Amino acid sequence: MGAFLEFRPLDEGSVIEYIKGVPALSSKLGLGKNEEDITVKEVGDGNLNFVYIVSNNSVGYSFVIKQALPYIRCIGESWELTKERAYYESEALKEQGAITKGQHVPQLYHYDHTMSLIAMRYLEPPHIILRKGLIAGIEYPLLAHHMAHFMAHTLFFTSLLFRSTTHHRRHVAKFCGNAAMCRHTEQVVFSDPYQISQYNHWTSPYLDHDAEALRHDNLLKLQVADLKSKFSERAQALIHGDLHTSSVMVTRDSTQVIDPEFAFYGPMGFDIGAFLGNLILAYFSQDGHVDQLNDRKSYKEWILKTIEDTWNLFYNKFIALWDEHKDGAGEAYLSTIYDNPELQLLVQKRYMTDLFHDSLGFGAAKMIRRIIGVAHVEDFESIIDAVKRANCERRALDFAKTLLKDRIKFEGITEIVSAIQEF
Repeated sequence: MGAFLEFRPLDEGSVIEYIKGVPALSSKLGLGKNEEDITVKEVGDGNLNFVYIVSNNSVGYSFVIKQALPYIRCIGESWELTKERAYYESEALKEQGAITKGQHVPQLYHYDHTMSLIAMRYLEPPHIILRKGLIAGIEYPLLAHHMAHFMAHTLFFTSLLFRSTTHHRRHVAKFCGNAAMCRHTEQVVFSDPYQISQYNHWTSPYLDHDAEALRHDNLLKLQVADLKSKFSERAQALIHGDLHTSSVMVTRDSTQVIDPEFAFYGPMGFDIGAFLGNLILAYFSQDGHVDQLNDRKSYKEWILKTIEDTWNLFYNKFIALWDEHKDGAGEAYLSTIYDNPELQLLVQKRYMTDLFHDSLGFGAAKMIRRIIGVAHVEDFESIIDAVKRANCERRALDFAKTLLKDRIKFEGITEIVSAIQEF
């Protein structure tokens, strides 16, 4: 239950009015005393939602209210988008929070179906959006470890490697209603960059030829079709669905994954690829952030190491969970059939190889859509010099196209790191 009986977009004034009608939130905030110390600040800098930080400075307590709008905020009411995404975000936060024991997911305090909003823990400073930290050239020594832990646990424990087919189908059905968000992804990742679309844009005129070449690359389109098919048809695990570097908040010691409103049961590689692909975008953007004080060379090396460490740590953690639970309820590979160590190793090698190649493909597709598509990334957009920005974007685009078409040729993450440096 919430304070309002029908949906309306909140503003900084009505947020307090809303909270007063929700005891679970008003009690946390200490409403009724020292209300003059309560502040509301709208901080949503993303593409979709309103996000408010609500604080009572007299009691030293804050939380976040996030409200889903019935359209894409950065475009307007002409591009409608379901408000139901708030429900799926709340469910994903609960499930991923339980799996990771709250280590890497902010705690959910409240969900209101009518108002399409959630209230959750405020990630206090010095937490910042990872993408902004990457632009600033900040190293995060635990990032690879934390993200590998988050992905390995959330993906393994929601897959058939851990669950029975009956249990798995029940959970798949629960998230099937998030179809509108999946369709949005299908459009912006697997369709629009490869056709003329009113929403596409790029650094023109410098990338005009590159955008046109993308629309005429038949081999690339064949690979994209395969990825779209996997995205649409394979309910492998509960995935975040939008795991880029603006969906992660960090300090040197903490890593928190936010904004799982695109969550559904899909291919594991879509999450892994999204994170790795955005790190690769960050790498290619670094030359555009060089100044007299920092040539960014050592930072580029750190990004490459983080890419390599993230996959290797994920691989080891995922296999360790598989080994630990191989005789459990999971029905992907029944222990009565896959009953000897040699066969188990063969199964794991094939599974992880396929997952690696899926991750490369999805990562490449996510990179392409952030250069030729509707929503770009601050890594590049913050480079003021258009010529310099376009040069960085072209290198990233050329690498992404090669990776997408030739991903099966790569046998390990070390080869990927080497290939990145060739562009």
